[in-house]
Amino acid sequence: MAARDFFKRLGPGIVTGAADDDPSGIGTYSQAGAAAGYGFLWSAVWLLPLAFAVQEACARLALVTGKGLAAIIKARMPRWVLVVAVLLVAVANTVNIAADLASMAAAFQLIVPINQAIGVIGFAMILAITEITIPYHRYSKALRWLCLSLLAYVAVLFVAKVDWAQVGLSTAIPRFDFTKASFELLIALAGTTISPYLFFWQAAEEIEERKQRPADFEIDNDHPSGVNESHVRAMRGDVFSGMLTGVFIMFAIMATSAATLNAQGIVNIQTAEEAAQALRPIAGDFAGLLFLLGILGVGLLSIPVLAGSTAYAIAETFGWRESLELAPRQAKAFYGVIVVSMFIALSLNFVGIAPIKFLLVAAVLNGLSAPILMVIVWFLAKDKNLLGKWASPIWSKILLALATLAMGSLPVFWLLSK
Repeated sequence: MAARDFFKRLGPGIVTGAADDDPSGIGTYSQAGAAAGYGFLWSAVWLLPLAFAVQEACARLALVTGKGLAAIIKARMPRWVLVVAVLLVAVANTVNIAADLASMAAAFQLIVPINQAIGVIGFAMILAITEITIPYHRYSKALRWLCLSLLAYVAVLFVAKVDWAQVGLSTAIPRFDFTKASFELLIALAGTTISPYLFFWQAAEEIEERKQRPADFEIDNDHPSGVNESHVRAMRGDVFSGMLTGVFIMFAIMATSAATLNAQGIVNIQTAEEAAQALRPIAGDFAGLLFLLGILGVGLLSIPVLAGSTAYAIAETFGWRESLELAPRQAKAFYGVIVVSMFIALSLNFVGIAPIKFLLVAAVLNGLSAPILMVIVWFLAKDKNLLGKWASPIWSKILLALATLAMGSLPVFWLLSK
């Protein structure tokens, strides 16, 4: 029975983990591997438990209360905290969407010689129309198959000349040179793994799952929230599976880029064509096509998550109807936020930042805004008046505190470094 409940609950965490490896993530991981070789592999090991702790807390908050993160903040904290939280996620998400659109258009040019602006506009229109007209859960299942092309990075590890001794050493023993460039990369890696939009999306998806299976949440004296031990165990297994998947792909892309791009002397990725060279050992002349499939898959999967998490946050703030399962006529304001978010992101593509650099900027912005939101999540998740018996256990409090301290201190060290 327990095993069956676990597999029934698998879903929100896996989708969140897949969305974590968005084009911004691929660009950041590739740049880290190219610039530092195997030097940042240790970060994957350290980020996994921290990312899990943050996402587990967000999922638990939504699972127990039946409310989204913004709605909980609205009910439990001062108004200014809600405004800061929603503004942070809205700004970070919009920049992230802009960067992802730019990278998708740049990757498309590897196969089809079109103007960058036309590509960006085309993808923005396709994504906006798709998210508005087709329920997300329906088309996300198909898009997950496209994301399997990311496994090519794993395959490259067994074809390229990988220094496995160095991989093991760099994974087990952290090494860091404390320069401004290294801190910037570490902030980007942390920001694309522990991202604000994932906090709100995880919570929103837990609610969607609960709405679809109301019979599974029976309220009684022992379970006033309708949540029991099997729900929480399954949620934690789902969240961990998603985070493990995302961090594993992160590790593979960094190692592959180190073994290919860094080994060839490419230490500063300027174009999508250079980033695609990491796949040449397994794909040959089709490296550009394989790179395009991966970028398209994760972009089409993650951009709706970015726009959707912004819409959920703003809709919960104002008490609007919200759900990607509702028709546009049933949630006009909610879908209006998605359209506006996509339009602003589209406009940002004309400020003159190179697509690959745009990805790094988006990741750094996530890294800078995440600590503030993590402090809010830490206080809410340990509140026994809110969650009762499901308030944060000691391991969650410790990991969340460490994650918040690490994410908050990185920008300070970056400012102080040379």
